[in-house]
Amino acid sequence: MPDTTPPKTKPILRALAGETLPTPPIWMMRQAGRYLPEYRATRAEAGDFLSLCYNSDLATEVTLQPIRRYGFDAAILFADILLVPQALGADLWFVTGEGPRLSTITDRAGLDRLKPAADIHETLAPIYQTVRNLSGVLSPEVALIGFAGAPWTVATYMIAGRGTPDQGPAHALKDSDRSVFDALMERLTEATIEYLSAQIEAGAEVVKIFDSWAGSLKGADFDRYATEPARRITAALKARHPGIPVIAFPREAGEKYIGFHGKTGADCVAVDDSVSAEWVAEHVQVDGCVQGNLKSSHMVTGGEEMIRETRRIVAALSGGPHIFNLGHGITPDADPDNVQRMIDAVRG
Repeated sequence: MPDTTPPKTKPILRALAGETLPTPPIWMMRQAGRYLPEYRATRAEAGDFLSLCYNSDLATEVTLQPIRRYGFDAAILFADILLVPQALGADLWFVTGEGPRLSTITDRAGLDRLKPAADIHETLAPIYQTVRNLSGVLSPEVALIGFAGAPWTVATYMIAGRGTPDQGPAHALKDSDRSVFDALMERLTEATIEYLSAQIEAGAEVVKIFDSWAGSLKGADFDRYATEPARRITAALKARHPGIPVIAFPREAGEKYIGFHGKTGADCVAVDDSVSAEWVAEHVQVDGCVQGNLKSSHMVTGGEEMIRETRRIVAALSGGPHIFNLGHGITPDADPDNVQRMIDAVRG
């Protein structure tokens, strides 16, 4: 039988399919965010962060703002990784200047209060509407990325009730009550599959799994709680949606980046800036597409060093499929003009 699937024409989808392009496609984590004056204006209109996430029209607008300004190769859905715990029944609120707060899950009773994974969709319906909106208005060369937090990273917030510097409360529960911890991880893995699958049905062409705190898992714990959930989520999504590309981001995985493509089935492994692009080319890109990995601080400082570093990363990863990105999200104090200079350096 001849292959009748249409050829992938969007640069990001071509890179994810394993193609080495003369110029790497580019997008940026947190590209819709507080560094942009137009974002700040729309967020003020929404009233607060969660209202912005759940207002499909305004979330569509902020997703499109960096596409209009910079012409990135992909738009990423504007949402938050903690909407899934909220949809499962956790209380969620944001403290200005401090970040998210959640009701905590520290025992079996707290776990039992959570909803089944299949019951998240009513709460998250506005997010799926945002995806549908975007799918209908993005230009033909721009890909639409959906995303979710990885189970471990989301669990760290649910157990502590907030972000913590060392994910200590989650490690403590993992070590003291493994059955409750494993049950929470299972619920989050199932919910993440449901959530990403619904985003794909709404029009997402790529999905990304953000494991921002993967690096605090060591040894067998990394394999069990970072690698294995990513593998299960990826396998389930590909079974339901054949051909859907998945980007996995086990931030600060270090040596554990090696082999992560093969162990999880991810089409692309995103890397942070604690590893060099040259090391990534030698140890990670040999297995498939990689994404990364300019330091976010260059978006603040700019200058010749930013341009040099950008070009160095492009050159180091030019021998295989590469999506250019930062090693972590852009920060609110970034200069919007530096973003344009970075893009010019990549595409120049």
